[in-house]
Amino acid sequence: MIEIPESFTIARQLNEHVKGKRIVQAHTAHTPHGFAFYSGEPEFYSKVMEGKVIGNSLGIGSMVELELEDEKGGPRYSFVIGDGTNIRYHLPEEKLPQRYQTRLDLEDGSFLVCTVQMYGSMFLIQPELYDNFYYQVARQKPFPGTEEFDYEYFCSLKEDLSGTTSVKAFLATQQRIPGLGNGVLQDILFLSGLHPKRKLSTLKEAHFKKLYDTMLDVLGKMTEAGGRDTERDLLGEKGGYRTLLSKLTVGKPCPYCGSNIQKASYLGGTVYFCPECQE
Repeated sequence: MIEIPESFTIARQLNEHVKGKRIVQAHTAHTPHGFAFYSGEPEFYSKVMEGKVIGNSLGIGSMVELELEDEKGGPRYSFVIGDGTNIRYHLPEEKLPQRYQTRLDLEDGSFLVCTVQMYGSMFLIQPELYDNFYYQVARQKPFPGTEEFDYEYFCSLKEDLSGTTSVKAFLATQQRIPGLGNGVLQDILFLSGLHPKRKLSTLKEAHFKKLYDTMLDVLGKMTEAGGRDTERDLLGEKGGYRTLLSKLTVGKPCPYCGSNIQKASYLGGTVYFCPECQE
C-alpha cells in the first residue's frame, strides 16, 4: 500500500520518466473491478486527458498527484492515484498486463498502467474544486522532514486526545499525519521501543521525543531507499528498505533480543511487535 516513502518515490520517478510527455490516448475501466473508483465515466477521462502534457508529480501522503498541463489554457486538471492503486511505467517494447483499470498511452510509445487489487482510486480532478477530505488534508498538512513539522508541531497533534489513545491510533489514524499508515508504523514503534497498544498517558517526555526522532529517521531512510521491501515502485522494483517488522519477518527472531516477532489484529489492521523489546 502506498505510504509516505512510496508516494515520494513514485512521484520522483514520474518526474524522471514521464514529465513533459504528451498523453495521446487514455483508457479507463478496461477491466471491470467493483472496488476501483473513478471520478467520472471513461469518456470523461479520454476527453480531458488526451492531448494534455504530464507536468510535475507530487507525493501527497498516501496519494500521488500528476499535474496535467493544457497548452490551450483550459481548466487545470490533475490525475490522482490513491492508496491501493499500483501505477507502473512500461517502455514501448515491454509487454503490458492483460488486466488493468487505466492505461495512458504516451507520445513516445511508452505507457502508464494502473491496476487495482483489493481497492483503489484513480481520480481526474480540478484541484481547486475537489473537496475530498483526504486530498485536502494531505495538501495542507506538513510532512515529517519538512521545516514546518518540528517537535512543537508533533506535540500539538496530541493536545486534544485522551490519555487512553494508543500510540498506533495517535500516529496512524484520523489523518493526523497523512501517509503515515499501518505499514511504516511498525518499524517506527519497534525502534522507539513502544508497543502499538501503549497508551499516550504512559509516555514520558523522553519517550515522546524519541518517538519523534525515530519517526523522522525511519521515514527518511525508507524514502532514501526507494520505499519498503514489501512494496514496489513505478518500475515494478521492490523498495530498498529492509523492514524489521512486516509480513516478511513475522515469526523470525528479533534482530536485537532473538524473541520471535509476533503479529496481532488491532484497530482494523495487523500489527507486528517484539514481545520483549516493545513495552
